[in-house]
Amino acid sequence: MDMGTQNQRFRTVRNIKAVESERLNLQSKIDSLKKIDERRKLGQFSTPINLAREIISYGLKIHSCSEISFIDPAFGTGAFFSALLSEIEKMKKSIIKATGIEIDKTVFNFATSLWGESDIKLINADFTKIDNKGEKYNFLVCNPPYVRHQIIGNEQKSDLRKRIRNETNFDISGLAGLYCYFILLSYKWLAPGAVCGWLLPSEFMDVNYGDTIKEFLLNRVRLIRIHRYNPEESKFCDALVSSCVVWFKNEVTANDYEIEFSYGGTHEKPIITKSIKKSFLMEERKWTRFPEKGLRIRVSTNLTLGDFFDIKRGIATGDNNFFILTKEQIQELGIDMSFFKPILPSPRYLKTDEVFADSLGFPMLDKQYFLLDCSMPEEEIQIKYPELYKYLKSGISTTAKRYLCRNRNKWYFQEKREPTHFLCTYMGRSNGQNTLPFRFILNHSKAIVTNSYLMLYPKDDISYLIQSKPDIVKSVWNALKSISAENFESEGRIYGGGLKKIEPKELAKVECHELAKIFSDMMFK
Repeated sequence: MDMGTQNQRFRTVRNIKAVESERLNLQSKIDSLKKIDERRKLGQFSTPINLAREIISYGLKIHSCSEISFIDPAFGTGAFFSALLSEIEKMKKSIIKATGIEIDKTVFNFATSLWGESDIKLINADFTKIDNKGEKYNFLVCNPPYVRHQIIGNEQKSDLRKRIRNETNFDISGLAGLYCYFILLSYKWLAPGAVCGWLLPSEFMDVNYGDTIKEFLLNRVRLIRIHRYNPEESKFCDALVSSCVVWFKNEVTANDYEIEFSYGGTHEKPIITKSIKKSFLMEERKWTRFPEKGLRIRVSTNLTLGDFFDIKRGIATGDNNFFILTKEQIQELGIDMSFFKPILPSPRYLKTDEVFADSLGFPMLDKQYFLLDCSMPEEEIQIKYPELYKYLKSGISTTAKRYLCRNRNKWYFQEKREPTHFLCTYMGRSNGQNTLPFRFILNHSKAIVTNSYLMLYPKDDISYLIQSKPDIVKSVWNALKSISAENFESEGRIYGGGLKKIEPKELAKVECHELAKIFSDMMFK
């Protein structure tokens, strides 16, 4: 059916403002039916209507066609479609067809009851599996499900990666979130010159698994603009995510060209804007540098933390409440202390940045914590250590069924880590413009740490220097603390609410000139 006068006809049936009000009520009802943890697992975060209108309005402005064929692969209750109906007449354009795809049956039913009179074709299906049957669209706008790779089952992940290879000839990391698959699998739905706007987590611009998406944006389509919202002004009240909108057109060019990067504010009124050449983006691994920071000129002689340290994440126990106990709890349970090793509390509860040790090597803190670390088979534990066996048995129905535990050789086995002097928190916030978002901890004890920390192990030659001159431990610590916030943020990533994070490989790329000076001075003395 011709939808050229669809918007006018829609208004004669039901006023768009009234329908949007009803949609918001339906969305609230849907959200109330599911707990937030369930919605997070499904990646169901509805787009606020003002944000949807901002995105649709910009997309229509850069769209050269007067007749719009629209598709939303993760339709939900139809925020983007509602915005399209609200904005399209202002642009003197018309809708010739529209399709929305929604996997959740409950949401689909609500959407059908709301939009059944508007000529949009609604499909209850998994977008990643549906056959487009040759149907093409020239305007795609979507807020795809934000589902992390850990939640995607192995069978589903294998199928998705196979589809990506077959349809696009790209290989994608198994660490990619579901939204990455949505972007690549949408390619077959795009008409030549189609304009696409994707509301995404900004993290793809900084992480290794995002390399395939960046390659797609630079080589398979024409990247137009990336607008990144201020992460401290999160667009989603129920998701800790730093958001951006990626705009591209389904066309390619062999020529170098400039891509607009904007930050803060809105599409119409960003706080800062900068144009970056495609050739520069192909060399830069951290796209969130732009537009606030300039191009990096890499100097091969600059030494990074990875030149001095092997960096590992602390251990993931699988259940801290079960495996980490106080000395009082251990004594009350009557378990032999030989099965425990000291472990520091989480950064939130560690009030000092220098941890001293008692005569046993235990951290001198108000409250000491210990990790249950046993590699004996259960049969031997049952015979020799009945108290420990009784405690382990208490976790069979709960802790043993958790994801990490059930995927180990023995559910109670722990990763192996040796203590180290140098620790770094891997998540944090900056209190001011130049304050570090992460803390370096100097650890004099035999305690290890959980995965709330990164552990920096000096490489062999550096370790030898430290052993030969133990006094420099504090100098190394002070050098680490001298790293600028800008150096950290050039390698790390940022999430909604201003939360910053740095992974082991990212920390390894951070430059530290003071550290280089310390060790070079020692080597040449």
